[in-house]
Amino acid sequence: MRLPKITSRVVLALLTLSSVWLALVVMSPFMVHPNTLLDLSGVIGGHENEYHFKSLNPLPHAIYWLGDAECHQLANRSYFLNGNQMPFCARDVGLFLGLVLGFGFATFVRWKIHPVLVLVGLVPIAIDGGLQLVSSYESTNPLRLATGTLAGFVLALLFAHFLFVIGEDRAKPKPVPSEPQTIREKEVSQEAS
Repeated sequence: MRLPKITSRVVLALLTLSSVWLALVVMSPFMVHPNTLLDLSGVIGGHENEYHFKSLNPLPHAIYWLGDAECHQLANRSYFLNGNQMPFCARDVGLFLGLVLGFGFATFVRWKIHPVLVLVGLVPIAIDGGLQLVSSYESTNPLRLATGTLAGFVLALLFAHFLFVIGEDRAKPKPVPSEPQTIREKEVSQEAS
């Protein structure tokens, strides 16, 4: 049995990193005693839940600390595992999952992403999140997870495409500059023509 050819070592590394990160995010609630972290609701950019994390082991502490800084962590917009709220909301978990799926696809299939596909992937998350922001509409966690996954998938494909283009550019042979001619040599070559 032959293994599929890897398109890029850099994309494979991104697949590995995004997979490890997703696994850590999903496993973090299991690294905490059940029913310990029940409502981490806050704001993006703040650390209002630091007192909850003081008693945690270093690894889940670091992951929840990052979630506290980078996500609103609203309890009603998050999934719960092991009786604990996840460190990131459903939409962010979807983005992380989409990155894994997108980099996984791009690791084995070199595919030029069309700009229309980028829009198709990003418009649903913009509509779902944007409507919540400006109206009384409240999305559901499965929809947040789905729109996040789609957006993460498309963003991973787009980023991988840029890496492929950069790699192709670096692989092209550089033209060898010709020797500069003196004015007299140019005149002689023109007279000979």
